[in-house]
Amino acid sequence: MKEARYYNTTGDNTVQCYLCPHNCIIKPENRGQCRVRKNINGILYSENYEQVCSIGFDPIEKKPFYHYFPGKIIFSVGSIGCNLHCKFCQNWGISQSNCEEFEQLHSASPDQVINLALSRHENIGIAFTYNEPAVWYEYMMDIARLSEQELGLRNVMVSNGYINQEALEELFPYIDAFSIDLKAFTDVFYHEVTGTRLQPVLDTLKRIRAAGKHLEITNLLITNRNDDPDRFKEMVGWIESELGRDTVLHISRYFPAYKLDEPKTPEETLYKFYEIASSKLNYVYLGNLRSNHGQDTYCPECKTKVIKRSGYNTEIVGLKKNGHCSLCDHKIIQYI
Repeated sequence: MKEARYYNTTGDNTVQCYLCPHNCIIKPENRGQCRVRKNINGILYSENYEQVCSIGFDPIEKKPFYHYFPGKIIFSVGSIGCNLHCKFCQNWGISQSNCEEFEQLHSASPDQVINLALSRHENIGIAFTYNEPAVWYEYMMDIARLSEQELGLRNVMVSNGYINQEALEELFPYIDAFSIDLKAFTDVFYHEVTGTRLQPVLDTLKRIRAAGKHLEITNLLITNRNDDPDRFKEMVGWIESELGRDTVLHISRYFPAYKLDEPKTPEETLYKFYEIASSKLNYVYLGNLRSNHGQDTYCPECKTKVIKRSGYNTEIVGLKKNGHCSLCDHKIIQYI
């Protein structure tokens, strides 16, 4: 355990956490909504500090990042807990548990994580992923400071975006790229299906873009829940106007999980939404499909295929070393 950041004592040993927009008021011996920040005698502790549930090397496309060092591998670290309670969560076994309930945790210091990341010379950095990294903020920050400042590894965060402004902006010197889930474009969905609100996630996306960080967005398309074409058009229009046409959008197929048993997303629905998004955005991809439809990258200027993908196999077929199109020299990828 380690004393948490971003909290105040409010009296009678009660604390208020302001790491995320829940702003939980936590009485002694209780935890916040994330299940991993506990009030012990008026001090808020991060119980999952140095506690790892999963660790290993992944293709960076698995995060997913398609425009950030395509074809490279990255060392991935995950812990336990989450500040969202998504009824469809694929990783609910780790996201909806606390450290006492989950028995497969292993200890790993920040130095140990760094050493493991450096064990393969082709590794480009560290991904904070698998569960919501914001709820192990202190651990993530300690690792990221070491890797960014001392060793030059890249740090990426795979997140739901539900974090308060001050905590997010403290991450910017250390996190190089963000993959953010935009789960829907209505407050009703966020409230009923995740137990949170939409606006803080939109604020996070705008702040990441304003900070000049690499950003990719994932939208899980769920049957009967967030698959209204008009709402999706609104979302895509917002991304175009607020974040830019070059913002990468991944549209992923839903499969029944945890507390949600809606039918899996029909492939035809994903193809339809792919076309809707592609009318506004230059880089749209499909995920969780058996086919390779919607996997490749094309130059938006001359329509040349520049990256070919099959599963997690990535082949650069039309890019210069500077990330520009080899045919028309249009800038496509900054980090290659």
